[in-house]
Amino acid sequence: MRLTLLGTGDAAQLPVYNCSCPACTRARREPAYRRGPCCALIECGGQRWLLDSGLTDLGERFAPGSLSGILQTHYHADHAQGLLQLRWGTGLRIPVLGPDDPEGLADLYKHPGILDFSAPFAAFEQRLLGTLRVTALPLLHSKPTFGYLLEGHDRRIAYLTDTVGLPDSTLERLQDTALDVLVLDCSQPPRDAPPRNHNDLTRALQSIEALQPAQAVLTHIGHELDAWLMQASRVLPDNVRLAQDGMTL
Repeated sequence: MRLTLLGTGDAAQLPVYNCSCPACTRARREPAYRRGPCCALIECGGQRWLLDSGLTDLGERFAPGSLSGILQTHYHADHAQGLLQLRWGTGLRIPVLGPDDPEGLADLYKHPGILDFSAPFAAFEQRLLGTLRVTALPLLHSKPTFGYLLEGHDRRIAYLTDTVGLPDSTLERLQDTALDVLVLDCSQPPRDAPPRNHNDLTRALQSIEALQPAQAVLTHIGHELDAWLMQASRVLPDNVRLAQDGMTL
């Protein structure tokens, strides 16, 4: 089982338009530090599923028939905007599995084209996709949102973005699971006040402490967090690291 992080940024991405903070300046100078829309690719056996579709060049990245489908965490634009163009393809049917959100994004449900939204997940529902077992995990966000527990070949990865903390039911479900990798939303540096829609570092580390994964990777990263960590003597715990675009787990 292989998870590739295709994009690891928040909605503003990195560098942020017209920002000259240390992180944005570094990203303009060194492309390795750029961050695209948050999404990933999970491969297991013969299955290849996108986790979110915020990239706007999906048709160029993935040849026709090379994707088994798309696991959509939610329908905010930065996670689903790539569907707006992909739907106009021909001769294919691409399942898009995610939460049952009556609003969706723009007119995708009205004009789905080659996209098939007909089988949304229910909370904690499990599905077997080839040899990949997928469980939908409710998260705390301003739209209906699922993270996913991905299990295959004796490996377990939890992919949890976007969220502020975790619902008790999701926390309890994952505490019963020995996670090899936890990929977790962490958009901001430590905050005194609770964030509205995404984890800050304090709350992300609290979830990591509660779940005790072998490895934790922080994603959906904003430029303020990157800039904060660039300052001297600021380091993450040994089993926690920042995601980078293109990272393979």
